[in-house]
Amino acid sequence: MSRAIPEPVTRLIEAFSRLPGVGPKTASRLTFFLLRAPDDLSLGLSDALKALKEQTRFCSICGNITVDDPCGVCSDPRRNSTMIAVVEEPLDLLALERTGSYVGVYHVLNGAISPVNGIGPDDLRIKELVKRVEGGNILEVIIATNPGQEGDATAMFIQRELNNKGVKVTRLARGLPVGGDLIADLRGGLQRGLAAFAHGVDRQPRLVPLHVIVAVVPVVGHAHSPISQ
Repeated sequence: MSRAIPEPVTRLIEAFSRLPGVGPKTASRLTFFLLRAPDDLSLGLSDALKALKEQTRFCSICGNITVDDPCGVCSDPRRNSTMIAVVEEPLDLLALERTGSYVGVYHVLNGAISPVNGIGPDDLRIKELVKRVEGGNILEVIIATNPGQEGDATAMFIQRELNNKGVKVTRLARGLPVGGDLIADLRGGLQRGLAAFAHGVDRQPRLVPLHVIVAVVPVVGHAHSPISQ
């Protein structure tokens, strides 16, 4: 970069450019915005980033981001610890929590199986999930991976790993398009699919047994309906 721009400015532009979805132009705009912004805004951002790295960790039980270990969900006696929802990322967990309809606990995989990106089962927290199930007290595992080839491949792999473990394995029946995600569906079919948990009603099937998911379909027509062959 040109010597006309001071080194601290170029460092911040380069740092912003390394963030996902941020190109050189956006990085430059953010940098010069902070340069002209009041000190409390810029320094507040710096303090927040420092606290993020120094104070947060991964929960030793579910893998969610937390300050205290275990996290607030795993240590909450009001949660149904016999039911685990398996999600790809902490943001997916947040999407489920915001529905206000799920009362169980979680397991964060930190990704999905993706051969194209070099991510295999051993790169995810699948072994930790199997150990939790083998430890007993788990009655149901709800696989809430995102729709699409990677999410479906991950779901099927987990089902095979949990075969003969004495636990019910199901997957949310959501009105999501393939390639969508839990975050985008925050208040839609996802909330409807989880509503039965909050009220203990089973007027309609809320979950899909994994063995009936045999193909990728464009859209699930009804949020509660099984996908059949």
